[in-house]
Amino acid sequence: MDYFTLTIWLVRIGFVICLYLFFFVLLRALWRDLRATVAASGRSLGRLVVVASPEGMPQAGSSIPLDAITSLGRDVNNSITVDDAFVSAEHAVLTFRGRAWYLEDRGSTNGTYLNGQRIQGVVPLGYGDELQLGQVRLRLERERTS
Repeated sequence: MDYFTLTIWLVRIGFVICLYLFFFVLLRALWRDLRATVAASGRSLGRLVVVASPEGMPQAGSSIPLDAITSLGRDVNNSITVDDAFVSAEHAVLTFRGRAWYLEDRGSTNGTYLNGQRIQGVVPLGYGDELQLGQVRLRLERERTS
């Protein structure tokens, strides 16, 4: 066997080794990302604490964990059902985008209020802010850490 053929075979074997090494590093990175995502998915992004609820649903003082997209309204298909005569079927939606919460009024008849001000469209809100749907007042808080 001459040196040229031996060199070609060594380059081929080196290329295959590099290719397998690349796939190993890629799969390891994907596996770590997947594990981190699964570990983070069990944590809640925040919670709503019911400050006042004259008609009793949800109960005053109760804490409701939030998902990244949480719909609020009188309809049972919402994430959080608010039993109040002044709340629309699809009243509002809370969304977590990046690192911030946003509140959007969904065309409700009586409006959605953030810290006492009626909102139009999508507005950002922070922890400690109070939102009102009909006569029900809710406060956005961080999830309790154990």
